[in-house]
Amino acid sequence: MTARTEPPEAEPEPPDATPRPALIRELLLVAGLFLVYKLGRQLATGHTAGAFRDAHRVWDLERALHLPHENAVQSALLHGDTLVRIANTYYATVHFPATLAFLVWLYVRRPAHYIWARRVLAVVTTAALVLPFTFPLAPPRMLAGTGLIDTARIYGPSVYGPPSSDHLSNQFAAMPSLHFGWALMVAVGLIVATRSHWRWLFLLHPLITLVVIVGTANHYWFDAIVASAMLGIALAVIHPPHRTATTAGRGADRLAPEAPALVGAGR
Repeated sequence: MTARTEPPEAEPEPPDATPRPALIRELLLVAGLFLVYKLGRQLATGHTAGAFRDAHRVWDLERALHLPHENAVQSALLHGDTLVRIANTYYATVHFPATLAFLVWLYVRRPAHYIWARRVLAVVTTAALVLPFTFPLAPPRMLAGTGLIDTARIYGPSVYGPPSSDHLSNQFAAMPSLHFGWALMVAVGLIVATRSHWRWLFLLHPLITLVVIVGTANHYWFDAIVASAMLGIALAVIHPPHRTATTAGRGADRLAPEAPALVGAGR
């Protein structure tokens, strides 16, 4: 009797085993999330006096804690008209499309991570809509005595009209900054869901967003800090899916030696 060894036939790498949720349902859920974001903030209008009072408190607290001055960031952007217009455009146009593209990519390529990310974003957004009812906050561009200017109004483009006639958003709901919270989740989600050595570059998105929201005087540092804390709590409660063969297994399977299969040993 002879025994010969043959490697087992290579099996194709399986896709993400998690079935994709029903597309129509997910479209409705994501559309509902964006709608709640817009309408929920609008319900918290009518707290102008309290919003300015809280704004002075936040400004004084940041100075007491020796946080970097928002004016320094804005001064850097104001070195040229082109730079500040780019910042205004980034604020106006990147927020929603980047988050939507992130969710679409996860839905197509990483269904399990999509479900996780959608849940985290829903929790953070819902929590963020509650805060303006208890802590309305005027953005720094409206706060007198800070030396900050409304860069979008002066240089354009601007997504906000006069607060008295702006029926599409609540400008007195600066805290937390969902611009930053969503951007940070996009980066975290892509870092967790991908394996490239370059994936840490996704952190440039929240970093640029932070510079933009502060430099354009739309948010305080504390708005980003509170958004980060909310996201951190949500991530601690809602865990990402375990690595599967499409993620961790991709590299491990290639590196692990294949055990030879005995063929014909019993002949």
